[in-house]
Amino acid sequence: MLNDLGIPEHLIWKLNHFDNHKRAVNFIKQFQDTLCVYSAPVQQLYTNYDISLPDGDDRSMIILPNPYAYHDTFNSISDTSVHASGMYIVPGDLFGKEGLYLTLRLLKYGKRVIRPVPLKVGLWALMKKGTNEIPFLPVITKGDLRAFRKDSPCLHLHRIQPSKLGHRSPMEVKAIQQVIRDRLKVYM
Repeated sequence: MLNDLGIPEHLIWKLNHFDNHKRAVNFIKQFQDTLCVYSAPVQQLYTNYDISLPDGDDRSMIILPNPYAYHDTFNSISDTSVHASGMYIVPGDLFGKEGLYLTLRLLKYGKRVIRPVPLKVGLWALMKKGTNEIPFLPVITKGDLRAFRKDSPCLHLHRIQPSKLGHRSPMEVKAIQQVIRDRLKVYM
């Protein structure tokens, strides 16, 4: 379905739940070159995209895949291969700290606890912990940009499970894994 400007709805992310729209846009733009975007309605993974704001609409942003880099879009990625991770990237000022943090769900004395760790440390640990069979391959989806206390943005992470990409050739699966990891090297 297209909006008034002829842009597919799955590419438009609404920002109505934020009091500070500009802060939300600035927050998500930090990840434009590091996190891939998955769109379930069209089953595509965008590894090369721009985030833009429609003229006269500060309550939306548009994820625009690079039309000149069609080879950077992976098609036919089933939504059964993409799962919520339960992890969030949050601004450190929520904890009285600087920088970005990743919330990890850990077991402590038999109970689940959430522990924020610096983003670089958390991603490095998850990438190191992952195996070839179960690698940590984070992506974001529409709806993952969320408001924390209405004014602070946070970003939920999804992950692609290569083992559920059975209809793809091993070469394609490896290419998907490689591009996601390559983009995250900024944090390694």
